[in-house]
Amino acid sequence: MAAPMNRPSALLLIVLPLCLEACASSGAYPSLSRRDSERVTGTAQPATPSAPQPIAAPPSASLQGNVDQLLGKARAAHGEFQVTRAATQRAVSRGRGAARASESWVGAQVALAELEASRADALTALAEIDQLYAEELIARPESVSPSAALLGAARAQLRTLVEEENSVLDGLANQFGG
Repeated sequence: MAAPMNRPSALLLIVLPLCLEACASSGAYPSLSRRDSERVTGTAQPATPSAPQPIAAPPSASLQGNVDQLLGKARAAHGEFQVTRAATQRAVSRGRGAARASESWVGAQVALAELEASRADALTALAEIDQLYAEELIARPESVSPSAALLGAARAQLRTLVEEENSVLDGLANQFGG
């Protein structure tokens, strides 16, 4: 007598041929070609090349002259600052630790005020360059024009001078104590 088959194997042997027969008897298989919903549709057009950007004109002679004048004014003010700096350092040394309203204290205060006033032209020149630079960037925001590059370089030079002066003034004020 043959060994009895277990139930899952027997069931599989019965169901499998029925499934294969159902697949074979349907006759109509789904197409593997692209469906209309899978097709790419749209109205995008290829980008048209833009016209080449015109070459920016070099800075005008008047702008170059104005920048040179402002840089000269700032350098002269910085030179005056450097000359006044030595006298201010001596006055601050004498006034350090002195009583308020004493002659040496007042002398140090006056010397600090004169040193700060000596850099007024440098600050004014920086403010004017900042204004011209901002106007140039607003007028041509798409790129840095040669005029903006000229103004930016001058601005960097002036900022360096002013930052150096600020550092000196802060150091002297801290030495003096106020």
